[in-house]
Amino acid sequence: MPIDIEQIAALDVHVHVEKDHEGHVSVNDEILAASEKYFKPGTNRTPTVDDIAAFYRERNMAAVVFTVDATTHMGHPAISSEQIADDVAKYDDTLLAFGSVDPWRGDDACEQAIKLVRDHGVRGFKFHPGMQGFIPNDERFYPLYEEIDKLGVPILSHTGQTGIGAGMPGGAGIKLRGCNPMYLDDVAADFPNLQIILAHPSVPWQDEAISMATHKSNVYIDLSGWSPKYFAPQLVKAANSYLRHKVLFGTDYPVINPDRWISDFESLDFKDDVLPLVLKENAAKLLGLRP
Repeated sequence: MPIDIEQIAALDVHVHVEKDHEGHVSVNDEILAASEKYFKPGTNRTPTVDDIAAFYRERNMAAVVFTVDATTHMGHPAISSEQIADDVAKYDDTLLAFGSVDPWRGDDACEQAIKLVRDHGVRGFKFHPGMQGFIPNDERFYPLYEEIDKLGVPILSHTGQTGIGAGMPGGAGIKLRGCNPMYLDDVAADFPNLQIILAHPSVPWQDEAISMATHKSNVYIDLSGWSPKYFAPQLVKAANSYLRHKVLFGTDYPVINPDRWISDFESLDFKDDVLPLVLKENAAKLLGLRP
């Protein structure tokens, strides 16, 4: 049974699957321990698809789930996006799957993206320029965007500071420069039909992200990765007014709990007509769950 937008309280567009059925986790033990220290999640740090489905069903919420395939740059084998998507199919009243492909795999990444949509029903793709070690506007990766554009699904790309590698020597080799959202401005201009979600408040490039979402109809912002009480004032103002149709509820679960996120968000005095847009309506329309 597909997700019933009328019945759910919220649609979280940013949730990580951190462990597969065999116990393989998405990052190595050292990075995982550092991220726990940084985020202090106070919950299961390595949920499976089954765990996530149960967690969100308890809250009458739906969620978009994914992993990050950073095999080439991080040297750690990814959780299978194919397996995630197939598991999500068991919970289609609660979950949607995004895929992840390693952009350094060239033609193979393009082929994998096609198969993930065609054979496994993924609804979009997740990128993390820092973890995957690439600059989004590098034209070597344009063939991958072209294929995703043809498939008619959005991309969700990490922007801003990342908690992965935070506090470790050299940030575990993760370079933040590629996480500047302005690199995706080129992609948005060159692929005007490709819907691009800028993941997270883009610290320290918040104004750039707001400018992009204002300027380009195919650019959105998800509000994950930070408690709303830490949102920059200009982000709150934009989300509560002229970007009310361009911002999406996201948590970054398991590192941010949706209960805490919504409680903090509701304390920001958002307009009554904006709350449902952010919490589910904007995402529902973007993901084709609303006409």
